[in-house]
Amino acid sequence: MKILAIIVMAVFYAAYFGKKWSQKRKGVSTNQIAVGDKPRKVMLVEKIMGLATVIIVPVELLSIVMHPRFTIITSLKNCITIQVIGVTVAALGVLTFITAMLTMADSWRAGIPEKDRTEFVQNGIYRISRNPAFLGFDLMYIGLLVAFPNILHLVFAVFPIAMLHLQILNEEKFCENVFGADYDEYRKKVRRYL
Repeated sequence: MKILAIIVMAVFYAAYFGKKWSQKRKGVSTNQIAVGDKPRKVMLVEKIMGLATVIIVPVELLSIVMHPRFTIITSLKNCITIQVIGVTVAALGVLTFITAMLTMADSWRAGIPEKDRTEFVQNGIYRISRNPAFLGFDLMYIGLLVAFPNILHLVFAVFPIAMLHLQILNEEKFCENVFGADYDEYRKKVRRYL
């Protein structure tokens, strides 16, 4: 299960950085995290969110590699069923994230774009979730935590999930301002996560 979990992580980050690289080649500035002249609260959330999503990576890897020695919950140390469930949830998160990126096409950004206006996407997976990319992150974090639980992993998984939620709230305000009534109608029909 350890190798499978690392493969799931590798696919996730390869997709993320591959998309950024692909867009950069087209002249699209994907990374909008804490860039520009945004309100102070938005900048703070984006900076902390960016940090949280970077710090979780070594914690996840350490949790996977050191399992079961690193696991405090002794009853979960050798439970392969729980690991299979966790890695499956993480893989579903990766699939959700990749589907969201592909559906957004070149409108996908990391962070709120200051000047860059994108298309309002509400088709495909965005008919099921207003924030499927964030949902993908969350499912991966939760799945890997379930599969390889320890206190350090718990703390560092909850932290980015909380920060991603605050980012969603900021992005919803941004979408209200940019897309107006169309976004309000969309929000009435489609839930934030599922």
